[in-house]
Amino acid sequence: MSEIRSTTVLGMLDRKRKIAVVGADGQVTLGDTVMKHTARKIRKVGDSILVGFAGSTADALTLYEKFEGKVNEYPSNLTRAVIELAKEWRLDRALRRLEAFMAILDPEHAFVVSGAGDIIEPDDNIVAIGSGAPYALACARGLAKHSKLSAREIVEESLRITSEICIYTNSEVYIEEVS
Repeated sequence: MSEIRSTTVLGMLDRKRKIAVVGADGQVTLGDTVMKHTARKIRKVGDSILVGFAGSTADALTLYEKFEGKVNEYPSNLTRAVIELAKEWRLDRALRRLEAFMAILDPEHAFVVSGAGDIIEPDDNIVAIGSGAPYALACARGLAKHSKLSAREIVEESLRITSEICIYTNSEVYIEEVS
């Protein structure tokens, strides 16, 4: 079976405006074939949390459901919900086999979570996962540092530039924002 490469997800906080923005391309690639152009890789949890996912779709959706449960269990503490998800993901025999990454943002926090038990909250409030993550992250950091663009504009432009560089990223961009 060929390796599935399927996404670029980029998230960013604007702490001044108390906004979280997540964008993702729509391409799903199997080997050297584009299988889908319009996949949706961002979900909302409640009114104020955005989750982007990369990796195996079934695995990511399973983890998304687990995360929803953790948010319901710890409704006013996103950090605790993320920690509990990562612990369960790492320790549970079935879950630890799941291959995915998650970008989880609300207007105050930005996390990258992996099945290896990693929870990363970057200093610059920008998260990126998936095949095109290095390109999108570099673009977003440059635009954040050297422009007056809004977080939404930075995410959109970074994903557009990434689609011009990364063969696993297309220009069908979906963006969600919460405040």
